[in-house]
Amino acid sequence: MSSKSASKSQGTVLWRVSKKFNFAAEKIIPESFVFCVILMLVVFVFSLFCGKGPLELLIAWWDGLSSQFTLAFQMGLMVIVCATCARSPQVAKLLSALAKLVNSRTAALVVLMVFGYVTSMLNWAFCTIVTPILAMHLAKRIKGLHFPMMVAGGYSCMILGQCLGPSATLYSNLATEGSSYAQIVGQTMSVADTCYNPMNIILFSILAVVFILLVLFTRPGPDELVELGDIATEADVEPASYKITEKPTTAAEHMNTFMPFMWITGAFIFIYIVYSVITKGFLGALNMNLVIFMFVGINCFLFPQPRQWIEAHKNSMHLATDVMLQFPFYGAIMGMMYVENGLGAVLVNGMVSIANAQTLPIWSFLSACLVNLFVPSQGGQFTVQGPLIVEAAKQIEGSNLVNCLNAFVYGDECTNLLQPLYVIPALSVVGMKLKDVWGFMAFICMFWLVIVCLGLYFIPMFV
Repeated sequence: MSSKSASKSQGTVLWRVSKKFNFAAEKIIPESFVFCVILMLVVFVFSLFCGKGPLELLIAWWDGLSSQFTLAFQMGLMVIVCATCARSPQVAKLLSALAKLVNSRTAALVVLMVFGYVTSMLNWAFCTIVTPILAMHLAKRIKGLHFPMMVAGGYSCMILGQCLGPSATLYSNLATEGSSYAQIVGQTMSVADTCYNPMNIILFSILAVVFILLVLFTRPGPDELVELGDIATEADVEPASYKITEKPTTAAEHMNTFMPFMWITGAFIFIYIVYSVITKGFLGALNMNLVIFMFVGINCFLFPQPRQWIEAHKNSMHLATDVMLQFPFYGAIMGMMYVENGLGAVLVNGMVSIANAQTLPIWSFLSACLVNLFVPSQGGQFTVQGPLIVEAAKQIEGSNLVNCLNAFVYGDECTNLLQPLYVIPALSVVGMKLKDVWGFMAFICMFWLVIVCLGLYFIPMFV
């Protein structure tokens, strides 16, 4: 066999490099809650070295824990309603129709990636579920597609899309009057000020193009190609409609299947959304609660029987378990870090001592990358890290707070490619394991780190 033929059988250069990242992820990455507990213990111990007493820390721990109940409920509800929408029969039909328009490997991958970016900007939870389903439909039609890489690439779109998505946790909460994040920053900030500033748009565009090229040119050899048919996947199961077809015989059954109840509820929601957009403008009206109930309203029409609506949401509730249970503990970590003259103050002073106005966004990004490995949620992480970034920006003259906040978002999203919390729902939809996709996600993460550091340093010089 010639060297050229041997090289082709081994896949492209990018594929051979990406394989080196595929070490035993399941052996070194514990459950996300274990990460949370480890960080909690680390913060407790280091806070003791900062002169804080155990009882003082315990009280701060409880105060922080109890402060996050509302946010935990919001985030859990968002996952549930978005997943229910994504798994509906109507959405499945639309995805199948979209897949039928595609006839080549290159077109399939580009469509998948662009679809991931667009749906993620709408809502990350919806994108997490619906993108692997589209990957399944595409892989059924087009031969030569490496299915694990499609799932990993689609997930990377969900991650990156949050950096320019107005529904991202930080951006939508900062736009919400009276939110805990607005209190941390000291003001309410619209998504026009945070998400859609020129620096952020340029950096996102560069990364989006690079990721598409990576997916296109990272191609395995024939012997390593894993197509959809090679995987025992749950995605082949048709989505359930939950529609009750038996003729109701009692007054209760009539009410439980009476569609106008859900239509009226959905109408109430959308009438208010339209009113809010008219009076406040689209960006001014957009916040977390509006996004959540937009999907609630959509589901009122996708599952119009009251009992059908309830059953559909019940089937998605397990996807929110990790988010809802872990958020309060992130708040507990926050409480311990920000006791007066505690560990938080030490870290702020350390960041201020090594950063200047130009490099502070880079340090915000890198620190967010690190913290996110232990606090794998943007909401929980910002409660922990946000006050540090805001305080550092106040102390360093000439700092751009918006660039620092955007840098935080890029850091938080970057290592979501390594942290398993948010990819688990996507993998459960297609019946795959973390080890099937982790190596390629780590490969993308390497490019993310380099490009963002360079972008945060140089782009502000020109915009």
